[in-house]
Amino acid sequence: MSTAHIFAARHVEVRFQACAGPGSFVFPCDELGHVDLDALPVQDRNDYLFVRAMVGRNFFPPALCCPLA
Repeated sequence: MSTAHIFAARHVEVRFQACAGPGSFVFPCDELGHVDLDALPVQDRNDYLFVRAMVGRNFFPPALCCPLA
């Protein structure tokens, strides 16, 4: 299996963890952390844009993660 197929098969997410208290926002992305805004539902796109704007205030910088399931 080529490297391209391995990356295509891997599910990657970008996670924004809240600074205060529990909670986070998670969005699907590619292996470089790019979120396809056109593929997101309207509410998810609005949440993503809000959370990204609040990094450093209410949310930590995003982290890439590969869930086990």
